[in-house]
Amino acid sequence: MMDLEGRITLVTGSARGIGYAIAESLARAKARVVISDINIEDVDNTVRSLKEKGYDVLGIPCNVASEESVNQAVEQIKKEAGPVEILVNNAGITRDMLFMRLDKEKWDSVLSVNLTGAYLTSKAVIRDMAKNHYGRIINISSVVGLIGNAGQANYSASKAGLLGLTKSLAKEFGQRNVTVNAVAPGFIETKMTHVLSDDVKSSFLQNIPMKKMGTPEDVANVVLFLASELASYITGQVIHVDGGMVM
Repeated sequence: MMDLEGRITLVTGSARGIGYAIAESLARAKARVVISDINIEDVDNTVRSLKEKGYDVLGIPCNVASEESVNQAVEQIKKEAGPVEILVNNAGITRDMLFMRLDKEKWDSVLSVNLTGAYLTSKAVIRDMAKNHYGRIINISSVVGLIGNAGQANYSASKAGLLGLTKSLAKEFGQRNVTVNAVAPGFIETKMTHVLSDDVKSSFLQNIPMKKMGTPEDVANVVLFLASELASYITGQVIHVDGGMVM
């Protein structure tokens, strides 16, 4: 039931961090995974790393904020592998700033990647999913999309927007056997969290009942479940991977 053999899978922002863990998890389940990120060198390095582990992956760079780039990437995937059957909208950026200092450039850049990027990529693949009566779209949101966070108005708004997009697409395409769900990670241990001071980490952990950070693999495991047949009757849902931080 967790076997995704041959399923054409696109994971955006998958050259590193949570995206890499998701791509590896799906590839381990025998999906044919497309590694996609904005930097071609990062894509090539990730593809090389996963191929050395014996996984079926290919790399296609893409800027999810560009409609032209997204459409070109999806067309290339169709030519080289076939229509995308599983899409993980993981690509995201932060431009943190207290609201009074938050300029429009920082607002627009975060919304264009985190939210518009998911819209463009979903739009590019969902017609084939509906036509073939099979599809899985999994949006990587965040707990701050539900509770907000000081200094992250742009990021929080983009992640909250993903939840509305998730539920709307789930309602529109459910009868076509296309499920659309979201995963909301909490405090996940990545390169970005390594630079935080012990005091900052401690303050975060005080709000987590399990008193520990999650790992990229914790997020990847939930994505794998949602992509599998085990979750075939689950759609429009938001699953928190946060150690109980938001409940």
